[in-house]
Amino acid sequence: MALTLDDVKRVAHLARIAIDEAEAQAVLSQLNDVFKLVARMQAVDTRGVEPMSHALDLVQRLREDAVTESDQHSLFQSVAPHVEGDLYLVPKVIE
Repeated sequence: MALTLDDVKRVAHLARIAIDEAEAQAVLSQLNDVFKLVARMQAVDTRGVEPMSHALDLVQRLREDAVTESDQHSLFQSVAPHVEGDLYLVPKVIE
């Protein structure tokens, strides 16, 4: 898919970008190069290639799932303006 100069100018207008003739030519060349690269990549035969989520087959180091902080629930609720049954009460904001 090759773009034209009119396509570049139209997109620039839609994006509200001021672009002169020289810039439009440069952008047109760059965009057409990108489309050529995409076409080359789509032409590669990938049958039999298993999809992967990452280019490197690495395993993430995980930390032990352990509690590292003490329970401060009662301390936090002691300074709250309104508490009922271990729940914070907040003012109604939507009718």
